[in-house]
Amino acid sequence: MERVPNPVRLVVAWVGTALVRADLIEPERARRTTDLAWPRIVTGLARMSKNAADTAMVGLAVGTAAIAGVGFVAPYWGMAFALGGGLASGTIALVSQRYGADEPVGQPVRSSILVVLGLTVPVTALFWFLPTQLLGLLSDNPRVVELGANYLRLMGLGVPFAGLNLIASRALVGADDAWTPMVVRAAGAVLNVAVNAALIFWLGYGVVGAAVGTVLANVAVTIAFVYGLTAGWLPGVGKLPITVDPFGTYLHGGTTRQLVKIGTPLIGKNVAWRLGGFAMLWIVGLFGTTVVAAFVVAQRVRDLLNTPGWGFGLASSSLVGQELGTGDEDTAEAYGTEVIRFGVAVYFLLAAVVFVLADPIALAFVGDPASDALPIATMLVRATCVGIVFKGLSRTATGPLRASGDTRWPFYGQVLGYVVGLPLAYLGATTDLGLSGLVVAVVAVMVAPAAVSYYRFSTGRWKVIARNYRPATQPGD
Repeated sequence: MERVPNPVRLVVAWVGTALVRADLIEPERARRTTDLAWPRIVTGLARMSKNAADTAMVGLAVGTAAIAGVGFVAPYWGMAFALGGGLASGTIALVSQRYGADEPVGQPVRSSILVVLGLTVPVTALFWFLPTQLLGLLSDNPRVVELGANYLRLMGLGVPFAGLNLIASRALVGADDAWTPMVVRAAGAVLNVAVNAALIFWLGYGVVGAAVGTVLANVAVTIAFVYGLTAGWLPGVGKLPITVDPFGTYLHGGTTRQLVKIGTPLIGKNVAWRLGGFAMLWIVGLFGTTVVAAFVVAQRVRDLLNTPGWGFGLASSSLVGQELGTGDEDTAEAYGTEVIRFGVAVYFLLAAVVFVLADPIALAFVGDPASDALPIATMLVRATCVGIVFKGLSRTATGPLRASGDTRWPFYGQVLGYVVGLPLAYLGATTDLGLSGLVVAVVAVMVAPAAVSYYRFSTGRWKVIARNYRPATQPGD
C-alpha cells in the first residue's frame, strides 16, 4: 500500500502517529489499523462523492425539484443497502474469524451470495413497479414525485449488484485486504460519475441519466469482484488473499443460520436508520421544498463526513475478528478500544474543518448565492458537523460487536436515535420552534446510537458471545 501516495492515508497516519505519541494507541495497532482503514475511507469518499455529484449535477441541469426528488429516493436506495450491508456484517464476522484461524472462507461467501440475492431481487421488483406510489408517500409535489420516480425505477435494477458488491468487499476486508475493494469500487465510482456527466449534460437525460450511470457502474464492479474471487487475482491488483470456488455449496443450513443470526439485527439497525430517514424527510417536507433541498445538501455532506466510519468500523471488525478467531480476547478488546480512539479523532478533525467551511461547501451544491436554501443548508451542515463526531463513535464501537456476532445493541441504539430525533423535528415543523427543532434533531439521531453502542462495547459481553462463532463451532467449507 505504500506504493501509492495518498493524502487520505497521510492524514490517517498523521492522526495515528499523534495518538501513539500521546500513548493512546500501540504503534503496531496504529499501523495495522491505518493499512486497513485508509483504502476503505477512499472507497467511501469515492462512492459518497458520486452521490454528491449526482445531486449537484441534476441540480444544475434540472433545478431544486430534481435535488428534492433525488433526495427522496435516497432512503429507498438506502433500504436496499440496509439489507445487503446487514447481511455482509455476518460475512465479515465469519470470514475474519476463519481467516484468523487459517481456515477456508468459501462457504460463508457463497451462502452470503445466495441470501443477499433472495433479499434484494424482490426490492428491485418493488422499485420497478411502484416507484410513483413510493415517492408519493414522501411528497405531494407532482414534479418532485415524477423526477424521483423516474430515478428510483431505474436505480432499482442495480440493487442486487450493490448487495453482491458489499458481500465481496466485506469478505476481502475480513481477510486483511482493503486495497482490492478500494481499487475496484473507487474505479466504479469514477466510471459512474463519468457516465452520469455524459448522460445528464451531453445527452440531456437528467435524473434518468444519473440512474443509468449508477446501475452500469454497479454491474461493472460486480463483474470485477466475481472474476477476482474465483480466479484469485485481478489485473492491476495482483493476487488476492482468498479465493472462492463458484461451484461449491450455496445453500448450507448451518452457515446460513449463522449469517442470519448475526446479520438480522444489523439489517434491523440499517432498516431503522432508513425508516427513520423516510419519516425525517416527510417531516422536513412540511417545511417546504427550500428546506428539503437544504436538508438533502446536509445529508450529502454527512455521508461524506461519515466515510472514515467505513474504514475504521470495518478495520475494527476485521482485526478484532481475527483475534477472536484465535481465542485472544484481550488483544481483541485492545484493538477495539484503540480503533475507537483513532476513528473518533479523525472524525473530529474532519468535522472541525467542514464546520469552518460550511458556507462555501453549501454553495457548491446550491449554486446560487442568492438562493433562500443557502443559509439553511449552511446551518444544517454545521449541525451535521457536531453530530458526526458521535456518529464516528457509533461506527467504531459497532466494529467489535459486529465481529463478535453481538449485533442487537446497535439496532437498539438506532431506534432510540429516531425516537428522540423525530419528535424534535416535528415540533420544529409545526410550532414556533421552527428550524431550531430540525437542527437539534439532526444531532440527536447521531448521539443516541453512539451512547448505546459504546455502552455495550464497554461491558465486554461481546467477547463471550463471540465464542459461539469461532472456527471450531462453524460448519466446514
